Amino acid sequence: MQTLADWNGGPGPWILFFPLIWAAVVIGAVTVLRRTAGRGRGGPWRPMRGGLPAGDSPLAVLGRRFASGEIDEDEYWRRLSVLEEQFGSAGKGGAA
Repeated sequence: MQTLADWNGGPGPWILFFPLIWAAVVIGAVTVLRRTAGRGRGGPWRPMRGGLPAGDSPLAVLGRRFASGEIDEDEYWRRLSVLEEQFGSAGKGGAA
């Protein structure tokens, strides 16, 4: 009876390592693609950083003004509520 572990004319026990080798190749390729696809122009592959607004959105400008001390906390919350009424929830990035 021939088995996979037969050394006399058979493939030998090393044949059992082929699935492990292919799994390592696939996992490595997926890891490389995931790490490189998100870099660059910030396309759809890049996750949002904690839901924080970026760029020159109204919420980002308001947050920068509050952080720099141009407006106080009451003014910040008042303007934030107006922006949320006009543009929707802040968690959606200002989209309606």
